Amino acid sequence: MIPISMTLVLIGIISALSFIALNNRKYYEAWVLSPYRMEDKKEYYRFLTSGLIHADFKHWAFNMVSLYFAGRNLEAVIGGFHIAAILILGIVISDFPSFVKNRHNRGYTSLGASGGVASVIFASIMIDPLREMIGGLPAFVFAILYLLYSYYQSKAESRDNINHSAHFYGAVVGIAYILVLYPYTIVTFFEQLMSWRIF
Repeated sequence: MIPISMTLVLIGIISALSFIALNNRKYYEAWVLSPYRMEDKKEYYRFLTSGLIHADFKHWAFNMVSLYFAGRNLEAVIGGFHIAAILILGIVISDFPSFVKNRHNRGYTSLGASGGVASVIFASIMIDPLREMIGGLPAFVFAILYLLYSYYQSKAESRDNINHSAHFYGAVVGIAYILVLYPYTIVTFFEQLMSWRIF
């Protein structure tokens, strides 16, 4: 029997819910992160549902490709349960600062798996910082570019409703999760970085 990949299961769930939300405004409005409604109506489930939907195809594709490359190898090391836990914790915790900041702002909404995907990416990097990712980039270089992109995009957050700032909080969640699970990882992480050569 072929083992089921939790990474692919998570990608499937997020893709299905994103498709539903993109094609049905009722579900989009019910699932998006809306701090004002969450505070007023106690709709705290939005901490999770907002991280399972996306603004458009480009937003979805970027997150799912990143999740696939980071998650498939990390899952082989720590298992499917931990991949799911890292993703969910990353989504929920990375949304909390936006909730606190905007809970009295009627007009603010955001969405996307960005925080959870960043958690998986940075957890993966702590285990294997030199592993090749998209475009053959070492994982730690990809992570730096990922955060730079997030910083740039966070300046336009109000225009696209994507919670780009969640990448940063998600990164912290992923790193912390791995260090709690495998404290010695911090030593092997720096040992691997010291061995890296550009050519």
